[in-house]
Amino acid sequence: MPNIKSAKKRVKVSATKTFQNRILKGNLKAAIKAANAAIEKDSANKADVVKVAYKTIDQSAAKGIIHKNTAARKKSQIASKLNAAKA
Repeated sequence: MPNIKSAKKRVKVSATKTFQNRILKGNLKAAIKAANAAIEKDSANKADVVKVAYKTIDQSAAKGIIHKNTAARKKSQIASKLNAAKA
């Protein structure tokens, strides 16, 4: 346990940020799973679900939750599945 006041504050801030990042990462995973499920089931609103997934991926990359190349890769994977489903 830290003794210095600023170190105590860093522990609190770090815990808060970790909690927020976990929530955002969970939302990201849920959006990606929803997009993949919509594409596989060929649902009517799959374009909307994919759009939401793209937005969530972009927001996560902007906030530093995931790397920008990881975001690009995930978006590309979703786009590939979507295009394969159309063909």
